[in-house]
Amino acid sequence: MPAYDSSRSRLRLADRHVRVLARLATGETPSPDLFPSLGELQELGLVGQEGQLSPLLRELVEALDAPVLIISVEITGEPGPVHHGIIVGQNTVIAHEGWPGEEESEYIPVEPSTLVFELARMVHLRRRDADEQPATPRVESTMKALDAAFTVLSAPSGEPEEDRAAIHKELADAGTSGEMAATLTELVLALNAYWRVTVAWDGQHDGEHAPMLRSLAVWDCGPRGYWIREQPEEPILPGQVTAESPLHLVRSGAGEIWRKLTDLLPEKKELGPR
Repeated sequence: MPAYDSSRSRLRLADRHVRVLARLATGETPSPDLFPSLGELQELGLVGQEGQLSPLLRELVEALDAPVLIISVEITGEPGPVHHGIIVGQNTVIAHEGWPGEEESEYIPVEPSTLVFELARMVHLRRRDADEQPATPRVESTMKALDAAFTVLSAPSGEPEEDRAAIHKELADAGTSGEMAATLTELVLALNAYWRVTVAWDGQHDGEHAPMLRSLAVWDCGPRGYWIREQPEEPILPGQVTAESPLHLVRSGAGEIWRKLTDLLPEKKELGPR
């Protein structure tokens, strides 16, 4: 169910509620499949009986009406995938964060100057030293090899050393070389989560209007540190990655990842005319 916390201007909404608000804001009538969601918003008092929007929704609606940037944060960990994001409007920035297994996300206004801080917080970026330096700072393998390694983890033996040996064997059998197979084995075993941040905006290319995208994909391997995934290269289109696609991971630090998060954001001159 949707909810509102006036003390911090927080909204708790599912995607279906946001679709209702977006349509009402442009004067459209929500489709019949959204009527139950409309009823929930009316029951909460965020939407009137004639479709009028509460002033409590002003900042969210303003950001949805004319977004300058749409930032998507996808994190996959043990509980499964969780989606967060940030909507940057002309005068308003709204962050939204999900929770594993929950339909609703929390929407809250944030200061524009804290945009990179918000992204770093969403992906749980921390300065920390790895417990042990890897045998190699770069790993080159294939998605087929990685899938085989994850298959071992999906049905663990209960004996860590047996699982480690099985993963190493699968990687080696799939063509991953010795040092790289050893490092990738440790990364797979230490993996806390992997995440991807994608920034989308209306820009210009060769003097013409064009949708623009930038993405960064990272493995958070806990005591084994952060690893930037260079291949498959982001942004990835549906069906683009196959079993034979290369997998390239490069060791990185929190400072470098912070800079790369900053570099995802376009300069003012890169934005299309508003």
